[in-house]
Amino acid sequence: MSSTAKALSVVGVLVLLLAGAGVGAVLWFQHSLDRNIERLGDPFADLPERPDPAPADPHAPNEAVNILVLGSDSRISAGDPAHWQQGAQRTDTIMLVHLPADREAAQVVSIPRDSWVPIPGHGEAKINAAFSFGGPSLMIQTVEQLTGVRIDHFVVTDFESFKSMTDALGGVQIRVPQDIGDGRQVFFTAGVHQMSGEEALKYVRQRHGLVNGDFGRVQRQQNWMRAILAKVNNNRNDVGKMTSFFTTVSQSVAADDGFTIQRMRDLYMSARGLATNDVTFMTAPNSGTGRSADGQSIVVLDRAKLDPLMASFANDTATEFVEQHADSLNVLPATVR
Repeated sequence: MSSTAKALSVVGVLVLLLAGAGVGAVLWFQHSLDRNIERLGDPFADLPERPDPAPADPHAPNEAVNILVLGSDSRISAGDPAHWQQGAQRTDTIMLVHLPADREAAQVVSIPRDSWVPIPGHGEAKINAAFSFGGPSLMIQTVEQLTGVRIDHFVVTDFESFKSMTDALGGVQIRVPQDIGDGRQVFFTAGVHQMSGEEALKYVRQRHGLVNGDFGRVQRQQNWMRAILAKVNNNRNDVGKMTSFFTTVSQSVAADDGFTIQRMRDLYMSARGLATNDVTFMTAPNSGTGRSADGQSIVVLDRAKLDPLMASFANDTATEFVEQHADSLNVLPATVR
C-alpha cells in the first residue's frame, strides 16, 4: 500500500484499525487479512550476490526497511497479480519505498517503466520487462543490481484496486492547477476536486495534454497516492471507513511470504508518528527520453544523480541526502499539473 501511499497505507491502516479494537476484533481481523492477502512465496530465496543491508545504527531502535511496490494497469488486473505468467505481465509503476531506522521520515522513488537498464540474463531492456521475463525474483534482482539497495519486501497491486481503495475512503481531494484535457474524453477544470476512484483513475491514466508526458503521469500517480495517505491520516479514528478501506486493501494486494500481518503491524507501530508531510515522493533522476539501439523509445537514467541517491537508501542516510539535494532531485511538488 504503501503504492507509496499503498505500501505505507498497507502498514498504517492495519494498525490504526487494530490499535483501537478489542482483543477479539484483533484476532478476527488478523485471521481475515491473512486469508485475504495473496502470497507470492519467497522471491528472495535464490537471488545471487545481494546487496548488504544498511549498517545498523546502535542509537536507532529499528532497522531500515526497503519495500519494492509494483503497480499495473489492466494487464495485471485482468488476472490475479499473484499468479505471474511469463510474457503476460508488465508493470506500469515501480516504486522503491525507504523507511529509515529512525522512523522520522520516509522516501519513495518512482522508477519510470521505460528506464533502460541491464536485466540479468536478458541484456538491456526496459525495466518493466523484468517482471514479464522472470516474475518477482527477476524484478527484485534487477532493481537491486540497478540501485545497490537491498529489498526487504515485495508488493504487487494494480490501479483498478486503487480505484476501489479510493471509493472505500469516500474519494480523495486532488488539486488541478489549471484546466487541462487530452483532446479526447478526459478533461479536468482548475480547482480542488473530490475525486471518486473512477475519476482518479482517469486522472492518473491521462497521457495526452501533459507537458511532460509520461513523467507527468508518474507524478500524478504519486499525487493520487499522497492523497490516499492524507485521507487515511485524516480518518484514522473512523473505524467504519478504515475497516472498509483496509478490507479492500487486503483483497487487492499480493506480497512476499515474509510480509506478514504481524510484520506490517510491527512496522507501523515503529513509524506511527509519520505524517503525510514526512513522506517525500520523487522520480528517479533521468535525462529524459532517448532511443535504444533497436529503436525503442526509452527513459535514460542519470546515473550521476541516481547513484548517490540510491547509495543514501542503501546506507540509510536518505533523509539527510534528500534535504540537502532537493533542488536537484525530481521531488513531487505540492501541486501537480
